[in-house]
Amino acid sequence: MLGSSRPVSAGVGNSNDQTRRHNLSTVLTTLHHGGAQTRADLTRRLGLNRSTIAALVGELVELGLAYETASTDHGSVGRPSPFVHPNERVAVIAVNPDTDAIIIGLVGLGGKVHRRIRYETEGLPSVRETVNIVRAVVDGMRGELESTYRIAGAGIAVPGLVRTGDGMVTLAPHLDWHDEPLAELLSDALGYPATAGNDANLGIIAESIYGAGRGVKDLVYVNGSPSGIGGGVLVGGVPLLGAEGYGAELGHTLVNGEGLLCHCGRTGCLETEVQLGRLLAVLGRETIDGDELDQILLSNTDPAVDAEITRQLDVLSAALANFVSMFNPERILLGGFLGSLIAAHPERLREGVQAASFSQLAGTLTLERAQLRSRLLLVGAAEIAFQSLLEDPANASL
Repeated sequence: MLGSSRPVSAGVGNSNDQTRRHNLSTVLTTLHHGGAQTRADLTRRLGLNRSTIAALVGELVELGLAYETASTDHGSVGRPSPFVHPNERVAVIAVNPDTDAIIIGLVGLGGKVHRRIRYETEGLPSVRETVNIVRAVVDGMRGELESTYRIAGAGIAVPGLVRTGDGMVTLAPHLDWHDEPLAELLSDALGYPATAGNDANLGIIAESIYGAGRGVKDLVYVNGSPSGIGGGVLVGGVPLLGAEGYGAELGHTLVNGEGLLCHCGRTGCLETEVQLGRLLAVLGRETIDGDELDQILLSNTDPAVDAEITRQLDVLSAALANFVSMFNPERILLGGFLGSLIAAHPERLREGVQAASFSQLAGTLTLERAQLRSRLLLVGAAEIAFQSLLEDPANASL
């Protein structure tokens, strides 16, 4: 699991073989997170000599995890350094179950989303239904997977509490899941190793690598989905998970002591006041696509809808100001329907957070919308599925 953020550095190890394996991991991780780079770029970035980089790249190419192309730079002196690419055909199955649908994706090295399938469900999907649906979708792609791709595993982004280590879903209240061995069940069904994690924690990992959080060490991510509000926090570049891996349940921050009963059993949680369902009710809709929600909110002229938008933004502002006091982040990212809210009235949210925050902590704070949108949780789920391969490329089972 992504319990810590391992720095990309080369040359660590107490034997030649251990050093080689570490450096091989470092090069592959650098390509996976940073995309295609020349050998010269890798040499400069990782501090290894040219012959070592050439040997490591050669081994990754031989393993089928990377490939090289000729450089188009013909203006430099000497032979141009070839480009090294992560092999996008090395892929994982990514899954995100929610209250209204199950999203199944195929994600390659480099974060490339090859497939995204949304399977709408009637009512809450059980764990068994989720596993059966994913198995059916994957079986439908089996011919293509076997002929075109090499599958390294499966990752699941769950809207709930997931125990680190074994992927046990201890509680997903909106799905009514309790103590479900989801990772084990999916692994048995697909025949690939499977790993599960909290969706918001995986979302912040994805945004910090590929999206609006890239390069930001102190980051708060808050996501709004049909199942509620989740959160993730990076402190010094390291995910804040807590003793059991359940940290940063930001959706269950108290915002109204006399408010509505939450699925968690408490009253007045953030996700009872800032809620997609309450937006849909005033819009007269049961479900809505994220892009369509953007368009509706941006073009809205209905005073009742505008009143609900501003009410939710004001509650969200107060909650985000609390997060500023708790974590002193450099940036806060908003995903899911929260991204639609900030797009509708960006200044109201920013001014509200600034007004409610401790000024010394919020002076340099930026509020932004998450960039990966519909790809976010698939890319996040893929990241934990790729972890074993990235840690030891030479000995991974593909």
